[in-house]
Amino acid sequence: MRITVFGATGGIGRLVVQQLLDDGHQVTAVVRTPAKLPLTHSHLTVVTGQLTDHQAVEQAVSGADAVISALGPSLKRSTTGTQVTDRTRTIVQAMEAHKVTRFIGLATPSLADPRDRPHWEHKVLPVAAGLMFPNALAELQGMTEAVTGSGLDYTIARISNPTNKPATGRIRSGFLGHDKVASTMSRADIAAFLVAQLTDSRYRRAMPAISN
Repeated sequence: MRITVFGATGGIGRLVVQQLLDDGHQVTAVVRTPAKLPLTHSHLTVVTGQLTDHQAVEQAVSGADAVISALGPSLKRSTTGTQVTDRTRTIVQAMEAHKVTRFIGLATPSLADPRDRPHWEHKVLPVAAGLMFPNALAELQGMTEAVTGSGLDYTIARISNPTNKPATGRIRSGFLGHDKVASTMSRADIAAFLVAQLTDSRYRRAMPAISN
């Protein structure tokens, strides 16, 4: 498959790119600083550009079978603005323009999925996140709404405590109040889950929570 990856230089994004290449996919990685993605592969195309450049984003998305976004907001309290939300809207618009329908991305359990049942996390996490990372929470909500409000065939994995531990291969997924999903998860396993959604139809137009 031909996959376009945004956020390819981040801790999860780099692992997504490597997993895709290991699985034999053709990958287009959109980056601002190529030096931050020290990978070379015959199936890898690195596109340098800003996500504010609509034409560059459209070129990167054109011809893709799916898009994986590992974009996420800064957790610095001093950060302001809606840069990540705006970039996600640009990606969605480019996908719609080029009839690329499959979107796989990330969010937080602070945001609810309609399949969730009432759960303590729905009360605690949004309050805690709003106090500690108000702009990041607003960005995550904006990013998510940009995707779920579109006609895209999306899967958005909700994560809360990513670590740099090695992959375990043990992945829990589901909906709060229904399934036994914890919080901690290695970035390698997160990347593996995102890539697996290319062929897994269980969570189409859904936002499963995932953990180890």
